Amino acid sequence: MKEIYTIKDAIKKIEHYCAYQERCHEEVESKLRSMKMDSDEIDQIIAHLIKDNFLNEERFACSFARGKHRIKHWGTIRITNELKFRKINQRLITTALKEITVEEYFDTFEKLAQRTWENTTETNTLKKRKKFCDNLLRKGFESNLVYEKVKELENAESVK
Repeated sequence: MKEIYTIKDAIKKIEHYCAYQERCHEEVESKLRSMKMDSDEIDQIIAHLIKDNFLNEERFACSFARGKHRIKHWGTIRITNELKFRKINQRLITTALKEITVEEYFDTFEKLAQRTWENTTETNTLKKRKKFCDNLLRKGFESNLVYEKVKELENAESVK
């Protein structure tokens, strides 16, 4: 039997949900739908969450960008696409990406590229290149960065 929530109960539950981790409107809305709230109640609850600062799309976007870059080592392309998927507007995405400094971005890219290259245990050079490039492109790094880096690493390897 599914629980039926009053607005008061739903607000309490959803405040806890938002306090635990930054959430975007989309996540909160789908959580409320799963709690069988109707759209008027959802609007009312979301308005309450915004007013009481439990829900802040800009804060979410910035925290998401920082976290995904520092912890999962995602590039800007992947972060941008994931934020768009969560219906975050372009202005907030741009603001969020400013959370990652250029130095930090390139530092992360360099370390990740180096580690990926060293851990790719492919003997066929073409296959190794492909695996390396696919991995970094999937992480959301810009193709020009990836292709320049693969050439640089190949040349360094052939010199050894």
